[in-house]
Amino acid sequence: MKHYSVAIDGPAGAGKSTIAKRLARELGYYYVDTGAIYRTLGYFFHLVGIGPKDIDGITRLIDECVIEIVYDDEDGSQHMFLNEVDVTEDIRSPEMSKIASDISAHKLVRDTLLEMQRDMARKHNVIMDGRDIGSVVLPRADVKIFLTASPEVRAQRRMEELKAKGNTKETFAKVLKEINDRDYNDSHRAVAPLKQTKNHILVDTSEMTVDEVIETLKKLVLEKCEA
Repeated sequence: MKHYSVAIDGPAGAGKSTIAKRLARELGYYYVDTGAIYRTLGYFFHLVGIGPKDIDGITRLIDECVIEIVYDDEDGSQHMFLNEVDVTEDIRSPEMSKIASDISAHKLVRDTLLEMQRDMARKHNVIMDGRDIGSVVLPRADVKIFLTASPEVRAQRRMEELKAKGNTKETFAKVLKEINDRDYNDSHRAVAPLKQTKNHILVDTSEMTVDEVIETLKKLVLEKCEA
């Protein structure tokens, strides 16, 4: 049985997770939030006191980290389990975002998590979002989309997300700087950098509503996968 895979890549704050999650629900695909996988691994090292750049410590303890993805039967939401504990909410902090970016630069980390991601695509129709899905994880994905928006728009979206969670301490200037720093780090890292390949379809969401983005992507996927 043929399984279809959709890769959605792009910088931090472009709306990849929100869009991919809803698109998967509407198409009946599995949504795989690869960033959550890296956040979970980063959270593990945070708990055991290993810094994200301590490659010796990461090498020594990485096998003690057991990550599992569980999908809610009712709404299909993805839950991340670390050594049998649900850490879905714990990994959604700016600190974990930074740690995830730092540890993802290590080849050992990427190689360790690569097979988990590819195995999902072999077994299910998937929509997978991240920063190197179309270039490294699923280079033969049926549809490759590069989702982006201006740094300012992405910073404003992040501010609104933080405010909704009750965090009113962050400033726009700080969030914008973090996004620009993350963009630079992700696109300049030696291992699997963020990049738009020639097969990616560029979609800039700066002036688009979520509904408009969903309709655009749905049309692209249906044209290529369900025709």
